[in-house]
Amino acid sequence: MSVTYKLVDDIGVITVDNPPVNALSHAVRQGLVEAIATAQDDSSKAVVIVCAGRTFIAGADISEFGKPPQEPSLPDVMAAVEASAKPVIAALHGTALGGGFELALSCHYRCALGSASVGLPEVKLGLLPGAGGTQRVPRLVGVEAALDMITAGNPVAASEAARLGLIDEVVGEPLQESALAYARGLVAHGAPLRRVRDISIAPDSYSNGQFDAYRARLNKRMRGQEAPQRIVSCIEAAMTLPFDEGLKKERELFIECRESGQSAALRHIFFAERTAPKVVGLSADTAARKVASVGIIGGGTMGGGIAMSFANAGIPVRLLEVSDEALERGLKLIARNYSITVSKGKLSEADAAARQNLITGTTDYQDFAGLDLVIEAVFESMDVKRQVFGQLDKVCKPGAILATNTSYLDVNEIAAATSRPQDVIGLHFFSPANVMKLLEVVRGEQTADDVIATAMKIGKQIRKVPVLARVCYGFIGNRMLRQYAREAQLCMIEGASPEQIDNALTTWGMAMGPLAVGDLAGIDIGYKARQALTDEQKGDPRTYCIADALAEMGRLGQKTGAGYYRYDPETRARSADPEVLEVIEAQATRMGVTRRAISDGEIVDRHILALVNEGFRILEEGIAQRPGDIDVVYVFGYGFPSWRGGPMFYAEQQGLARVYERICQLRDTHGDANWTPAPLLEQLVRENRSLADWVRQPA
Repeated sequence: MSVTYKLVDDIGVITVDNPPVNALSHAVRQGLVEAIATAQDDSSKAVVIVCAGRTFIAGADISEFGKPPQEPSLPDVMAAVEASAKPVIAALHGTALGGGFELALSCHYRCALGSASVGLPEVKLGLLPGAGGTQRVPRLVGVEAALDMITAGNPVAASEAARLGLIDEVVGEPLQESALAYARGLVAHGAPLRRVRDISIAPDSYSNGQFDAYRARLNKRMRGQEAPQRIVSCIEAAMTLPFDEGLKKERELFIECRESGQSAALRHIFFAERTAPKVVGLSADTAARKVASVGIIGGGTMGGGIAMSFANAGIPVRLLEVSDEALERGLKLIARNYSITVSKGKLSEADAAARQNLITGTTDYQDFAGLDLVIEAVFESMDVKRQVFGQLDKVCKPGAILATNTSYLDVNEIAAATSRPQDVIGLHFFSPANVMKLLEVVRGEQTADDVIATAMKIGKQIRKVPVLARVCYGFIGNRMLRQYAREAQLCMIEGASPEQIDNALTTWGMAMGPLAVGDLAGIDIGYKARQALTDEQKGDPRTYCIADALAEMGRLGQKTGAGYYRYDPETRARSADPEVLEVIEAQATRMGVTRRAISDGEIVDRHILALVNEGFRILEEGIAQRPGDIDVVYVFGYGFPSWRGGPMFYAEQQGLARVYERICQLRDTHGDANWTPAPLLEQLVRENRSLADWVRQPA
C-alpha cells in the first residue's frame, strides 16, 4: 500500500510510502483522502502525516504529466485535509517540494527535522504551483518573501522556513516520535484548527506598485520566461481576491504554463539532463575504477577550477606546475576564489579552509605515481599535450586514468603518445570549471568501457552534467560553436553592428551575444589558432577578416579594454565603439562586400539554424549519442536558453520541415558552402519523421 493509517494511542498516523521520493501519484492521493476520512470517525485527537524513506513528499508524479487526470486531484486532497475536524500536522524530513509542500501548507500545523528543506520549484519546469502554493505562502510570509521564494524555486532550509513562518516547529529525531509529542502538545493546549486559507491580509502589507516593480526586475533577471511573470500575477491575486477566487486564478495560469512551449522545453531539459550520463551499449555491470586521488597538470584558471571541483567533492588533488613561481600563482588563485565564495556567504571559512587543504602542489611528475586520475589542463598545443602524456605514461601506475581537457584536439592522437590508449579519455571542462555544470566526456577509439563508466560516474560525483562525445574537431559544443561564431562575423561584414547582433540574440534568450563572448574569451585566441591554418583550411577570407584586423590592432577584448566593444577601465562596462564600425566598413570595402540592413530576425535565424544544422550532422556521424545530449551541452555550457529546450528541441518544436525550408532559403541567398542542409535533416523531412523516430530507428 502507498498510504497506511494507524492509531498510536490518541494520535492517528498516516504514512506515505511511495519510493523513491513519495511522489503524489493517484494511489497516494486516493490513500490520503481515505485515511483522513477514517481519522474523522475514530478516537484520534489529531492526525500526523509522515513519510517513509529518505524524504517527505517531493512533489507531483511527473510520469502522470500529459495523461488524463484522475480523481482525487491534489486540490481535492488538500480540501479534505484542511476541512478535517481534528488538527492535521505535517511531519517533514528530507525535501518537501512542490505539491508535497503545498499539501503540508494545507495542514493545520507543520513540524520538521532541522535537516529538512521546503520549496516550490515548479518555475524550473516552466510551471507554477498549481494547488494553492501561490495563495498560501504570501499569507504566511508576506508578499516580497513569497515573490522571491516562488519565482526562484530554490529550496529553503528548515531553520529559515521556521523564521519565515512556513514551519511551526523544528524538531529532533526520531521524527515520528517528535511529531507525536508535538501533536499531543497542540491537543493539550487546545490549539485551534488554524487554516492558512483563513489568514487575513493587511492592506498595508503591500503597495500598489510592488508587483509591477517586481515584474520589471524579473524582466532583467529571468528575461523571456513566462512562468515567473504568471507567478507574480498569482501572488497579486492572493492579495486582492478572496481565497477561492485566487485559487481559480492560480489554476487558470497553471494550465497556461503547463500547455506552454516553454514548459515543454524545460521538462525536456529536465529529463535530458538525467538521461545524458547513460551510455548506449555500455553494460550495466561495467564496474567503474576507484578514484580516490586526482592530479591536475596546469594551475591556471582552468586547472585551478578543475582542482576546486574535485576538492569541493572531498577528493584530494595534487596540482602540478612547471615552476615554484607558477605553482604559487595557481594556489593563490584558488585561495582567492574560495575567499570570494566565503565573502558572498556561500561557504563558511572552515569549509573553505578544509577544501583548500585538499589541494596540494608539486613541480615533480613523480608525485603523480600513485594517483588514480590525472587531468591535463595545459594550453591547446598538440606537441605540448603529447609531451605531457608521454611523461604521464612513464610515471603513472597501471590502471590510472589519463585525461585531457582539450577543447578541440584529437584525443586519439594524444592517446597515441602513451603505451596505454585504453586508459586515455577526454574530460572537457568549461570555464570557470568550479562553476559551470557541463562536462564533455570524449571517448577515444581505444578508450576502455570501464574508463568511460568511471568518467561518467566521477562527473556526477563532482556535480557536473557529463555528456559523452566521440572524437572530432571541437567535439559537440565547440564544433557547433564554430558555425555560430562564423555567422556573427559574416553578419558584421554584411551590415550588422556588434551590438545589434548581440542584442538580437540576447533578446531571443541567449545568455550573452557571440561578440561579447569573444571579447570575454580574448580575440587573440582564435587569431593565433588561425595563424596555424593553411588558406584552404581558413576558408572564405571574409569570415574572420574583422576579427583578425582587431587582433592586429591590439584590440583583444576585455583584457586590453577594447575589442568588439570598448570597456570602462574601472567598471568594465561595455559600450559601442565607432572605431570598430570603421574597421568593419574598411574590411567590407577590401573584400568587395556591399553592406545592407540586416533584420534581427535574420540574425537570429542564421545563428540558431547554424547550430541546428551542425547538430544534425553530429547526430548522423555518431559524435553525440542522442539529440537531448546536444541540447544539454548547449543549455549547460553555452548559454542557450533552457526555456527553449536546446537547439535540437527548438528545431523539433519549430517543425523540421519549416527549419529545412529556412535553411534552404539561406543556402539560396548565401551559397551552399555554409548552408547545405544536413543529410539527416533532409531525410527526416522527406520521410515525415521526427528526431524521436530517428532515435528509436537509427538510419
